[in-house]
Amino acid sequence: MVCFQLLLFGGVASAQTLFNGTFPPQEFADRRASVMDAISDGVAILQGATEYPAYVRFRQSNHFFYLTGVEVPRALVVVDGRARRTTLYLPSRNERAERSEGPVLTPGGEAERLTGISTVRSREAFADDLARVLEAGRIVFTPFRPETLAAGTPSHAVAHASASEEDPWDGRRSREKIFIERLGSLVPGVDIRDLDPILDRLRVIKSAREIAVIREATRISGTAILDVMRSAKPGMYEYELAAIGDFYFRRHNANGPAYFALVATGENAHYPHYHASQSMLQPQDLVLYDYAPDYQYYSSDVTRMFPADGRFDDDERERYTVYLRLYQALMKAIRPYVSPGEVIGAAVEEMNKILESFRFTNSKNKTAATRFVDRYRRGGGNRLGHYVGMEVHDVSAAFDVLQPGMVFTIEPALTIPEDRVYVRLEDVIVITETGYENLSAFVPVEPTEIEMLMAEEGLADRVGP
Repeated sequence: MVCFQLLLFGGVASAQTLFNGTFPPQEFADRRASVMDAISDGVAILQGATEYPAYVRFRQSNHFFYLTGVEVPRALVVVDGRARRTTLYLPSRNERAERSEGPVLTPGGEAERLTGISTVRSREAFADDLARVLEAGRIVFTPFRPETLAAGTPSHAVAHASASEEDPWDGRRSREKIFIERLGSLVPGVDIRDLDPILDRLRVIKSAREIAVIREATRISGTAILDVMRSAKPGMYEYELAAIGDFYFRRHNANGPAYFALVATGENAHYPHYHASQSMLQPQDLVLYDYAPDYQYYSSDVTRMFPADGRFDDDERERYTVYLRLYQALMKAIRPYVSPGEVIGAAVEEMNKILESFRFTNSKNKTAATRFVDRYRRGGGNRLGHYVGMEVHDVSAAFDVLQPGMVFTIEPALTIPEDRVYVRLEDVIVITETGYENLSAFVPVEPTEIEMLMAEEGLADRVGP
């Protein structure tokens, strides 16, 4: 049913993106209602992203999209907790821009119909309207953290804004800081508080439609990885494998990549976020591939490793297989309504059994596997992976109790630093009422299945050099 509704709502907006049709207006209204519940008598105010100074497709900031679905630059929204009312402010019609790029959403009845927001006014009315709303000494909630867009994460946004402001040759302050100052000057003495914790908390639990979108993003990512495995050959370059991902992302209507392609052959995989993509695949290499699309404002995050020449040698097979069994033990322990510590505690018990029964022929592999388990044993169990959603490392780093609707990855790494060996897989997990679902389970992880897949013809074989 959800998949059908996604297709149905996808036909609402016109050719030039006005209002994202993946979610019905009621879902955005429900999200705003949750904000109203959280702010009580207060007022939440958000500014949308600006247009880019280049010929690139506009993408809305994630918080603004989460509450409105509106894909218009420089939009503003006011969510009034006392009145239980939302007002959207859009730039006035620009006929010259429309003649060049097509129609855009402007104030009026069409915008109200598409968005489900009963009051849509011109951006020019924002200041006067807001002054009247705030004159009674109401608390204002607005995001303090810099906005995140495609390929962004909250931590990256904060770090970039801080670096720019502290740079003596730059000094730029974030739009959010300037916006807060403007609000304060509009109504001197107004109490302004951070809206980010409220939105972060809401975004941790995904709705059925959000999960359906993440499922599709994962299907696109996984389908690309399948073809990358089929296509990979010694002599190819990392960027050629990245290009296969790009092809599948655009073919399936993604906005583009959710993050830069992590395609690392051989020792390059030793660097967890290596993304130069300039090296040639060598026959003895293992290749790491970690790449996913930005699809309808949601991401995925799937990682696989495979031998460049299509066959694991004995040492690679041993190391990869013991890692895989430990990885599967961790995944098997995941269940709802328990803490990460309980999951990891149960997983470590199973991991110890695996270490005892596994037949190692290489002492370095045994040492690495033992060290892998020890990290979980000593870690106290407060971290399984990272959330996935509108950002690839989604809002909130805290894992308290696993709840249905949480979506996250597990991506532990096994390393032999002295030999620059790095092994990592990553899957997208959804917590359900009775257990979990691995959205990326269709992408093979067993060595024999990978080898069989790599013997098939891939996209690169059909396209040619």
